[in-house]
Amino acid sequence: YLKTAKLALAFAIIRSKPPGKSCREYAEHLARTVSGKDLGWKSKAAVLEAEVLRLRQELLLYKICPRFCLAREKPDASAETLLDQECVNPAGCSSQLEDSGCDVSNDWAFDSLGTAPDGHQSDHNTSSSISWLERVLPLDLCRSSREESLAAPVRFLQHLLEIKNLSEGGGLQADFTELESDCVTVRHSVSQLLEGLTVFYNSPAFQGSPLLTEAVCALTSLVTDSKLSDHVVKKCFKELEQFERNLIQTILRNSSVNRFQALHAVSHTLVLLGRNHVLRASLLSLLLLEVRQFAEQLLRDLQMQAVCDVTRYENVFPLCMVLEQLLQPEAKEGQVWSSDCDGKVMFLENLDQIVLDLSDEFPLFSLCLWRVSVLLSAAHAQ
Repeated sequence: YLKTAKLALAFAIIRSKPPGKSCREYAEHLARTVSGKDLGWKSKAAVLEAEVLRLRQELLLYKICPRFCLAREKPDASAETLLDQECVNPAGCSSQLEDSGCDVSNDWAFDSLGTAPDGHQSDHNTSSSISWLERVLPLDLCRSSREESLAAPVRFLQHLLEIKNLSEGGGLQADFTELESDCVTVRHSVSQLLEGLTVFYNSPAFQGSPLLTEAVCALTSLVTDSKLSDHVVKKCFKELEQFERNLIQTILRNSSVNRFQALHAVSHTLVLLGRNHVLRASLLSLLLLEVRQFAEQLLRDLQMQAVCDVTRYENVFPLCMVLEQLLQPEAKEGQVWSSDCDGKVMFLENLDQIVLDLSDEFPLFSLCLWRVSVLLSAAHAQ
């Protein structure tokens, strides 16, 4: 049947081909036309899937806190009452909002740490809940811009954080058990955000943008929030762990000339993720593994008198700095990192000899290895 169909298609193409064009050229033209239609259907399907996710996000927010959503869609008497309650107790709610990374108004900027400039804090505290309640629910996922595609998951996670902050301030009653029953929506939203961030960080012309800062702030606020992370982070742990791997490889593989500002931004994101107790152990394990493997490869190249990969050598230093920043609180506060003893043992095994062998040719990297080993040993001893 397949041979017959192919033969019939060949005869149809030969008989219908226009004059002045060969059968091969006409067949290639038809193939491009059909494939173009397929791409059109795929793009339409992607738009519809995004719309379905948007509706599921709105529905989940409504299930968690109907009053929050209704007050934002239609400011009525109940909304005014809610605003009055929030403005009466700024210490209970607004003080949390100023560092939550949730505000996305155009006149409000965050630095690389996600904190607000001091000069605007007092004005922002009084209007934060008002601007949030007046803001329309997201989400326009049908945009073509790569940057704008991040907006939908960012807004959704920001709304989750805002509901949590308002509920802790006493102005709202929220039922976060709905996150357990509808974890698929949250998982897809987090995955979409992580994929968008990965694309941004791997872009050859990577540049920071306000929306990218918002996305990082929303993600880090989510994973460091104890109440939401119990519902969300554990459901998305594999995606977050893969995101950590992608960021590490982004640092190691970046070979552009002016890459160091971009590497600093990616390194800072790793530090923020590593401050979460759920993600800390996995990130430390990945970092220790990469640094140890590079040290061993560098030692082999030195012994064989092979040429060192200068770009990778320069890129490994941000990983060492991330390790130091994550291990220093552990050594000072006596927090025992017991979830990956094998990773520590593997990293420290014969490390003194490796440092000694590399110290003449690569003194700076040897010093970084030694500093990490000291911090690891101190944390292990405590």
